[in-house]
Amino acid sequence: MIRAVLFDLDNTLIDFMGAKIHSCEAAIEAMLGAGLKIEKKKAIRKLFKLYSKYGVEYNTIFQKFLLSTAEKIDMKILAAGIVAYREVQASYHKPYPDVLPVLNTLRKRGMKLGIVSDAPVLKAWLRLTEMGAAEYFDVVVAYSGKRKPHPLPFRKAIKALGVKPEDILFVGDDPRRDIRGANRLEMKTALAKYGLQDKFRKYVNKYKADYELARFKDLLEIV
Repeated sequence: MIRAVLFDLDNTLIDFMGAKIHSCEAAIEAMLGAGLKIEKKKAIRKLFKLYSKYGVEYNTIFQKFLLSTAEKIDMKILAAGIVAYREVQASYHKPYPDVLPVLNTLRKRGMKLGIVSDAPVLKAWLRLTEMGAAEYFDVVVAYSGKRKPHPLPFRKAIKALGVKPEDILFVGDDPRRDIRGANRLEMKTALAKYGLQDKFRKYVNKYKADYELARFKDLLEIV
């Protein structure tokens, strides 16, 4: 019997990669407008290559980008990029369709709800607050030294919920980290296929989930 639901955050509750792509494009355009000399497509490729090296949450990625592109950090150009990035990012940090109504329904049904995310703790809470979902969750476990599929973040959430693993459903978009990690601890699992990135599709059959969600509201047919 499912008594609690744990969720990944990025690409499960919000379109994180969509927001990242649009925000970065806006930042590049703003930096070009402020005087950066580089072709736009080349700049975007270079920026995302840096993200792949340092991680998508790397706080000073634009400084790294400017050093690799212009060999110096022009504060006017840097500021233009950061402001444009933040403006677009905030506009895109909205939940997927039906997320808030479904979370509300699950709470009314007496379900305990939680988050297990690899995002830094402040960024996780900022996203939840921006999407208007912070009040729905009993526990939020963010990055604290170990990333999924390591059992530590899952165990922290299980302990905080006070529910047996076999009575918890974990919902996530990444077969390698979310499904694999939750399966190891004997939680039930649901793959958020609507947020699945193409580069992870090859892992869907390797790390099988108990359920697959074509839409977020399909969750109500499971719980």
